[in-house]
Amino acid sequence: MTSRTNQRVLLGCALLCAAALPYADSSRLSAAESQLQPSVAVANFPIASAARLAGDGKETRFVLDLDQTVSFRATTLADPYRVVVDVPQVNFQLTPGTGSGGRGLVKAFRYGLVMPGGSRIVFDLTGPAKIANSYVLEAANDQPARLVLELEEVDRAAFVQSPAPENRPELRPTIAATPPATVPAAAPGPAQQKPGAPADGRPIVVIDPGHGGIDNGTQSSGESEKNLVLAFGLALRERLEKAGKYRVVMTRDDDTFIPLNDRTKVARNLKAALFVSIHADALPRAEGDAQGATIYTLSDKASDAEAQRLADAENRADAIAGFNLAEEPTDVADILIDLTQRETRTFSNRFAHLLMDEMKTTVRMHKHPLKSAGFRVLKAPDVPSVLVEIGYVSNKGDLEHLVSEGWRSRAVGSMAQAIDAFLAKQLATVGAGN
Repeated sequence: MTSRTNQRVLLGCALLCAAALPYADSSRLSAAESQLQPSVAVANFPIASAARLAGDGKETRFVLDLDQTVSFRATTLADPYRVVVDVPQVNFQLTPGTGSGGRGLVKAFRYGLVMPGGSRIVFDLTGPAKIANSYVLEAANDQPARLVLELEEVDRAAFVQSPAPENRPELRPTIAATPPATVPAAAPGPAQQKPGAPADGRPIVVIDPGHGGIDNGTQSSGESEKNLVLAFGLALRERLEKAGKYRVVMTRDDDTFIPLNDRTKVARNLKAALFVSIHADALPRAEGDAQGATIYTLSDKASDAEAQRLADAENRADAIAGFNLAEEPTDVADILIDLTQRETRTFSNRFAHLLMDEMKTTVRMHKHPLKSAGFRVLKAPDVPSVLVEIGYVSNKGDLEHLVSEGWRSRAVGSMAQAIDAFLAKQLATVGAGN
């Protein structure tokens, strides 16, 4: 457990500007405890009001102001050098842009949820460093409770040889072992289960809003990709559920980080008929401007350099959250070349064309609207899958659309029509069986 010694050092320190960040204590959360719903009052969680860095390239201190003490775990990682701090879920009331700059041994840091009930801070380091001290101070003398992390520079050899901290937690970010709350509670027995259909026979459509929690995705003009695509995904779910033709499942319906492999597992475990991942791209300023929606399917070779860039960026989601998980389960890697995967890719391409035809009548499309690349989130071998970049947050016109309810409604409507067209044959089969 963390130490509260060394309370001597903090209160006299004049540190930098205020800011704040999240953490998560995944080692203390059981599957049941982690199933906190979005309806839980935010006020029930500890509040972080400010965060600051002080020091230089030899010694650097991080301080987080809180309205109450919290438990935490911290560990260092190499390649690249990082420090990861996990805490219980925290309500962060921070200035936008907090963590985008660094000081001393810290290049930058990011924070957010990694699971319901747990938050995380990831520090990107300038080089190898050790955690020289870490502790929590209780509130005293009109000063808030504080979490303190002290880092010291070390060489690579010392970093590699340093023993693992005592009580080091298992820090792999993951959704609970049970399906998320949006997954149907009961599934039929094997004899009744049809591919892509639960007990009532309706096809299952999985909507995957990209990013979330500690992973903001692209950002522009105060808007984060994770929030824009979540709003779009919720609107699409509402439209599909209102029609009553499908069982609709979301990989996330709040601001929670979901690892890439866990997103595809939701679709595979439910034998989904379709998996639609929603994102919003951005181009670096040096690469000019681009606009419009783009639809991506899986391929071993990217269709162009931009598709490769985007796939590389999206495939780093797990690393952004602090940990590089396995690239793919072995069973998926082995099956990528079999007939099931080929057939699935054919269906994915068919849906991509249907979606393009519907969307181009209502929203602006990219000049090359159909592309492909090696997106990890599309690699379910037996579920037709597409990734839709609904626009560029780096483009002023697109961003205006992305925040518009009217535009969102039109785009969602065209996407729902494409889903209807794609699943029409399966729906006809279900209707004939009733």
